[in-house]
Amino acid sequence: MSGSPYTSALGRLAPEFTAFLTKETYAALLTAKDPTDLAKQLETTPYADDIVRARTTHPGSAMLEVAINRTFVRRNRHGYEATPFAGRRAVAAYLGRWDIQNIELILSSKVYDRPVTETEDHLVSSRDIPAGLYAGVMTLDDFRVLLAQPTVEAIVDALVPYGYGATVQPLLEAFERTHDIFPILTALDRQYYGDVNAAARFLQGDEWTVRALLQSEIDARNALLLLKAKRSELSLQDLLPRWVAGGSFGEEVAADLYTARGVPELAERLAERFPSIPEGTEEFRAGGNLSGYEVALQRDRTVRELRRLRTYPLSLAVIFAYLLRSEVERGDLRRLAFGKLYGLPDQRLERLLVAPAL
Repeated sequence: MSGSPYTSALGRLAPEFTAFLTKETYAALLTAKDPTDLAKQLETTPYADDIVRARTTHPGSAMLEVAINRTFVRRNRHGYEATPFAGRRAVAAYLGRWDIQNIELILSSKVYDRPVTETEDHLVSSRDIPAGLYAGVMTLDDFRVLLAQPTVEAIVDALVPYGYGATVQPLLEAFERTHDIFPILTALDRQYYGDVNAAARFLQGDEWTVRALLQSEIDARNALLLLKAKRSELSLQDLLPRWVAGGSFGEEVAADLYTARGVPELAERLAERFPSIPEGTEEFRAGGNLSGYEVALQRDRTVRELRRLRTYPLSLAVIFAYLLRSEVERGDLRRLAFGKLYGLPDQRLERLLVAPAL
């Protein structure tokens, strides 16, 4: 194994794992009074430089969002650059998720008439670095062009040069009739997972860890879809067009799960696959909020996947373990920032964090 091309990758990334925030740091961040205080505490962490820079251009909570995203993008680039040539296609395809996320955010913002400046602050991009890094060809300026389009139809036309036109253009006619954006978002998700699975098909025998990681993500996505649909009292027929294939359970199992009488019962049924998911029921009963379920799904999946990825350190798994840790930390910091902005109790915020359980 000493001749593995991933020996160098492990050597480059091992010190970076120690830069992730510790449980003790999260405990301290929970005591922050507001987003400004949270940012001040983060100035003693690897986020310091980006917070200082963002503070000169963005006010309030937007400053935190921009700083968190810039640190995140830099880590993604570092993960990509540490990847040996044989694994770069798979890593690049995986990082294309941030191009997709940005496109979906822009489309949704146009449908719901959100301000352009507010939407731009949430883009996963750092100055002129593409959100998908070397995975995509879209820079921040490209996303600004999309934001400037007057309609969803115009955004879709503008996406054609980037390889997404064939996926979304056939759905425009139905959107014009229904103004339902979800079929377009689902189509983009399906294209993304198909592209990554294809890129991870033939490497050096370690690609199965990547496919398992994607399968678990699809499972979590579909489980949350079931919960959202049950809360909204959608029929199974309305739910299934939004299903993404490729997980460990398909539409037949979903149909059986969906016979549950309500969200809490559905969560109990899903516990066979996601043991912690019933922990979200307390928050749901208190206010109909699904965030507890969403975090429990992510926590179960992350703990399980990191355990698997760490078992194969001299392989592509080390890259994806680093990328997954980066994603989790970004998600936790964003939840902390919004929680402090809206005055959520510390005890509730603590339950919505994933990284301290790792």
